[in-house]
Amino acid sequence: MSFASRNHRDPNVTYTFSSRPRPVDSRSRHGDPAAERSPPRYGNIMYDRRVVRGNTYAQHLTPATAQPDTAEAQRQQAVRRAVARRRARERSRPVTPAALQGRKHVDMQTDLYLEELSNIVTAADIECQTDPFLDRPASPLFIPAKSGKDVGTQIEEGELFYFDWEVQPVLEVLVGKTVEQSLLEVMEEEELACLRAQQRALQELRNNELAEVQRLQEQERRRREEKVRRMTQQKQALKEQQEVAEKVAARAFTRRHLADLRSAAFASLRTCGFLYNPVERDIETNFLPWLLEEVKERLEEREAARALLDALIRDVTQKRLTTSEEATQPEA
Repeated sequence: MSFASRNHRDPNVTYTFSSRPRPVDSRSRHGDPAAERSPPRYGNIMYDRRVVRGNTYAQHLTPATAQPDTAEAQRQQAVRRAVARRRARERSRPVTPAALQGRKHVDMQTDLYLEELSNIVTAADIECQTDPFLDRPASPLFIPAKSGKDVGTQIEEGELFYFDWEVQPVLEVLVGKTVEQSLLEVMEEEELACLRAQQRALQELRNNELAEVQRLQEQERRRREEKVRRMTQQKQALKEQQEVAEKVAARAFTRRHLADLRSAAFASLRTCGFLYNPVERDIETNFLPWLLEEVKERLEEREAARALLDALIRDVTQKRLTTSEEATQPEA
């Protein structure tokens, strides 16, 4: 319980009680006949007594039969009243007011004797030794108590029945039943033997049919495989023939195309200088330039010698002319 706010209440603060608002029940005034005649108003239709709850078939029953429904309704109404009273008590219970600013509620013990509160539970180990259990003795055999009185009588031989005469119909029945059962067993064995023979014949026939079916299936499989193989071979042969025809056509086209292309290609290569005679190329690139250089040098030397000879002849002629002129001047 929390009593901190009650014991340490500020005397300067005025205490005011406040509760949550709740609707006020509308009550009829005494002496108002209109209010007494009018039925009470309910907030929920389930609480209206004029509304029938549950099965309406109970309205047509007799009062004795409908009495349990009325008791059940009274019990439910009593339960609802008890719940309403409990809720009213909870709402009317005083609540501890909030702590003042700067303070807080603290739980404290108000019992006469205080005890230490701890989360550790005190535990102690105690041991004891018990006596060994003795084996349970075997239960005695149950023998029911004897009831009634023992009475004896004496029966002489032949008083009740004659065995040889009485046993004759029993023996006839036993022998007849035995013979009949034997005949039935023999007939059953013969029938089973016939059934086994028929089953063996049917099994042999079925095996023969299965073998024939397997032979036909194997034959059909071989034929199918042979057909597929032949078709594959024919396709391969057609493909090879088509490839050969394409190769022959390509070879003929190539030959026709390369008939003039070869000479033209060689001529073009020769023109461009890619194809040449090594001797001719050597003569053209090495010998002819050297020969032209040598001829040019010889011609230059001849021209130089000729020019020199011309100069010598001119000089000699000039000297002779000069000498002849000098020789002729004194004479003149």
